[in-house]
Amino acid sequence: MTTVALRAARPLDAGRTGDILHGFETGTPWMPRQHSAAEAVAFCAMMIDRGWVTVAVVEGGATGPGIAGFLARDGEEIHALYLAPDQTGLGIGRLLLDDAKARAGRLWLWTFQANLGAQRFYLREGFAEVRRTDGAGNDEGLPDIQYHWPAEAA
Repeated sequence: MTTVALRAARPLDAGRTGDILHGFETGTPWMPRQHSAAEAVAFCAMMIDRGWVTVAVVEGGATGPGIAGFLARDGEEIHALYLAPDQTGLGIGRLLLDDAKARAGRLWLWTFQANLGAQRFYLREGFAEVRRTDGAGNDEGLPDIQYHWPAEAA
């Protein structure tokens, strides 16, 4: 039986979290290719060094324990929530998000308008859309949406 444990990320987790982040960028057709794998690892290492990252570790999986996903949060702002592609739809994202909700009374984040799965997920998890932009303010230049939780905070 597979179990999932959450823990604070450690410096050596930067490689796996960076792989997950870079995999999203390279595996998503509408996402511009802007960063190398090394840059993604360095970015994750920076977030880990700042104490922002919680990882979800799958125990007892077919290939042994491993990081299935991560959430990076600085105070009320969620900077990143990513899962390995084979770990989606298993409740791991909800587990990471519930942990963040338990640690902060309010949360906010941005997601891309093209990321329909993320939009459905955040709305289902009690977030409310606050505003949409044309993407001029983000590095990717993609239209995005800001969400707040709880919905009443919007």
